[in-house]
Amino acid sequence: MARKVRVYIAASLDGYIAREDGDISWLDSVSRPGEDYGYEDFIDTIGAVIMGRKTYDKVLSFGGEFPHEGRDCYVLSRTRTGKDEHVTYFNGAIEELIERLKQESGKDIFVDGGAEAIHLLREKGLIDSYTISIIPILLGKGIHLFNETEPEIPLTLTGSKTFASGLVQLNYVPTAKKSNGKRAPKYIC
Repeated sequence: MARKVRVYIAASLDGYIAREDGDISWLDSVSRPGEDYGYEDFIDTIGAVIMGRKTYDKVLSFGGEFPHEGRDCYVLSRTRTGKDEHVTYFNGAIEELIERLKQESGKDIFVDGGAEAIHLLREKGLIDSYTISIIPILLGKGIHLFNETEPEIPLTLTGSKTFASGLVQLNYVPTAKKSNGKRAPKYIC
């Protein structure tokens, strides 16, 4: 079975993944002892991680052990090259990286953010599934999960789950493509 490119991310009800300054402390509003919202089950299916440089810098700012130790990690960067102790920096054509990773055997590929990395992969039609946890908060402004200039991509809901904290988790896959390469329209009446 081919590896899948999967987004797993939290967003405010109004579609932001962070405040304008990158702050994500508002995610703590749904923190509950013993509740990980399925993250451990999800991460057990992951063999490679792709993230943007800002996300990588944010992860490092938390201190402690690198959360993706033991996985192949790629950081999309326009300025950094080579490797560091945790990741390989990548600044080539994203399609080539995804094609190479999908040809390798292994577990799925996790897009760990941020918005620019998700935008790039979404724009190229490279994301196979989305798990979006909607946090019950309206931020009003911040960093949007999806850019307003991105192309329309119809999605099919594959699952949803609600939690006592008010978090709602939605699972989507891009709607199947027609044989001519264009996505088949789906109408809900």
